[in-house]
Amino acid sequence: MKKTDVADFLGSLNAGVFANQIGAALSDVGSGVVEFGKKGKVTITLEMSRVGESNQVNISHRLDYKVPTKRGSRSEDTALDTPMYVTPEGLELFQTNPTAQLFKESETPVHPR
Repeated sequence: MKKTDVADFLGSLNAGVFANQIGAALSDVGSGVVEFGKKGKVTITLEMSRVGESNQVNISHRLDYKVPTKRGSRSEDTALDTPMYVTPEGLELFQTNPTAQLFKESETPVHPR
């Protein structure tokens, strides 16, 4: 099995929303750290469980972060699940290419002029 493409993996979680949430959290925490001189924290938790007897796994992804403020800190967390397939190419959202050509050119009913 090939190693999973991490950028593609993160982009597939919750249809790309999770990657955007990570980016926003990193920016928010970084800004608080620079402005107030205190430590911040971003935690990403990934848990996997098998879906039935299939070659699918359910990825539970959680994002927790703590932004330093003038008088303390503020925190936020979010958690969702995304099912993925375990394929020879690594973890993928689709087992096969959903945009691949379904029919061979010789099988198409319309012939070019």
